[in-house]
Amino acid sequence: MNKHLADIAKNEALKFFHGNIMSVPTNLHPISDLFPSSEAWNVNSWDNNWCAAFVYWCCINAGYELPVKHENEAVSCNFAGCIAWEQWAKLPEIDSWVERHNKPQIGDIVLFDYVFRGEEHDHIAIIIDVCECFITTAEGNFNNVSAIVKRTYDNVRGYVRL
Repeated sequence: MNKHLADIAKNEALKFFHGNIMSVPTNLHPISDLFPSSEAWNVNSWDNNWCAAFVYWCCINAGYELPVKHENEAVSCNFAGCIAWEQWAKLPEIDSWVERHNKPQIGDIVLFDYVFRGEEHDHIAIIIDVCECFITTAEGNFNNVSAIVKRTYDNVRGYVRL
């Protein structure tokens, strides 16, 4: 169990990070500044697309030393993309992927399919509590804000256990 990561994630989610909402400019700069910016990828293009970057932010704040992008070419993008977390966790030298049929633990990173965009790998969060029927997660980009959310296991793709 990784209670430290869960505690950090809960605290960060409660800070009300947000994209551009209700005419209020984004406050995602501390998170987005961890990633290289380009014309196509910058804090303003992140609107409704920053859940994985939030998870990375929480991991860094919990003391994990993760590169922005893993050097192995099997990892197709940086950690601001949900798919990178699964690809990285499945690398033999990392070996931290946990299949969805296993019981999750507090502090696991959970990947979801078909939550927001109707695709695989379309959402990611950090588990802060586990119950028989649902998990409670700390999330970035829940309707473009950070939040604490209760979710069933229906859309769980799998878990990353650091």
